[in-house]
Amino acid sequence: MNDQPKTQGFELLTFRVADQEYSLDIMSVREIRGWTRTTPMPHAPEFMRGVINLRGTVLPVMDLARRLNLPTRETSDRNVIIVVKINGTLTGLLVDAVSDIVAMTEDDLQPPPELSSDPHMSVVRALTVIDDRMIRVLDLSAVVPATADEAA
Repeated sequence: MNDQPKTQGFELLTFRVADQEYSLDIMSVREIRGWTRTTPMPHAPEFMRGVINLRGTVLPVMDLARRLNLPTRETSDRNVIIVVKINGTLTGLLVDAVSDIVAMTEDDLQPPPELSSDPHMSVVRALTVIDDRMIRVLDLSAVVPATADEAA
């Protein structure tokens, strides 16, 4: 009898934000769409770009660069919105470009070093190396506000 747990495989969607590479679990991604101008909402956090109409649904769009305290750029037609679903809620993540889909196992991931005094501040769940590139795996639940009240 084999006592070793079978390592589950999964796929990551890799993308670029402020010349850095990030990824997230492909299972949380609902669709990838081109940049659409957002309608700003009053009193929203600075990292929330506003809302768009997604086939009749009001979709909040978060500027991932601002959320991660990275330099922001002027948005252009090259930007992409990754629509993710977390805790039953759809949210759009504005990124510079989508790169690739890569297959992984948990063995390919390494925990990030504790660089913050507050462990709840980490939005990076793991690190992995793909073709000599260090890729940060985002903890989507730490990136996206838990409730619509926090986002709007």
